[in-house]
Amino acid sequence: MLRLAVSSDGALHEPTLGFLVSCGLGVHRSNLRRYTAEMPSLPGVTVHFQRSADIGMEVEEGTADLGIMGYDKYLETRREGGDAAVIIEGLDFGHCTLVLGVPDSWIDVESVSDLAELAMEFREEGRDLQVATKYPRSVERFLLRSGVNYFSLVPSSGTLEVAPAMGYADIIADITSSGTTLRENRLKTIQGGVIMSSEACLVANRRQVAASEEKLRLAAALLERIEARLEAKDLYSVTANLRGETAEGVAGLVLDHGDISGLRGPTISKVHTLEGEGWFAVTVLVERAKMMEAVKRFREIGASSVTVSQPDYVFRSRSKAVARLVDGG
Repeated sequence: MLRLAVSSDGALHEPTLGFLVSCGLGVHRSNLRRYTAEMPSLPGVTVHFQRSADIGMEVEEGTADLGIMGYDKYLETRREGGDAAVIIEGLDFGHCTLVLGVPDSWIDVESVSDLAELAMEFREEGRDLQVATKYPRSVERFLLRSGVNYFSLVPSSGTLEVAPAMGYADIIADITSSGTTLRENRLKTIQGGVIMSSEACLVANRRQVAASEEKLRLAAALLERIEARLEAKDLYSVTANLRGETAEGVAGLVLDHGDISGLRGPTISKVHTLEGEGWFAVTVLVERAKMMEAVKRFREIGASSVTVSQPDYVFRSRSKAVARLVDGG
């Protein structure tokens, strides 16, 4: 069995399950109290529900083969030189930002450089700037890289926003999606204070998966489905009916307008009408941002009708995710 670890609760639980459904990889959980489930469309895959904070270590230690987790958690918990590696970095959900939050009463602190000066003043007074966070490794690296050299980290697993008000930290470093919670607790972000941007990613124990032909087969099938779904989300299939004498002539007309020639050029087929006139259906694949421009162009060159649909999957000639799993490429 290939074991896929997903969040059992928290901000990524429902979005992860919804994302898998959108990929045609829905999870069947016979009992909500069970911590394992099946993936009916891919027999042989077992889904394990784990705490978000534990998924990276589960994959690293080999008790799970794959995992879906926040990129922020991966960077914080990864083992240097370990077996866990990111295979698909962006799954397009779970977006958040790890930021510094300072009291809004600190009117003279508007940037990280201001914070560095304040930390130096604190040191001259005989104390360190206290930073409460759940991400001590990432925060320490960021502060040192940003020139904030005098600080002490206050690791915490609880609510961080109250730390300055309660007096056990001066500032915080925490995940935020909108900044609302920070503002409600009289905290503000500062210029240059974004530590990292994060979204859900897929990680794998490459060594363990590669050691089993069956696990590798299942992992490749799962990765290809996810990758193809992500490829499709920003593409549209545009089909227009155009009059012409030959398919080659219609192709030339379309290719003369580069903005509607699609990713690889048009697919053209003859339309059989009762009148027997020369009509051809032209289909191109275009990026989401160019969809309306393509419709406009087809109208301008005489299209009688234009239809637009979005593909469920777009499989490339080579899966980058599978290559990354197999050989790190």
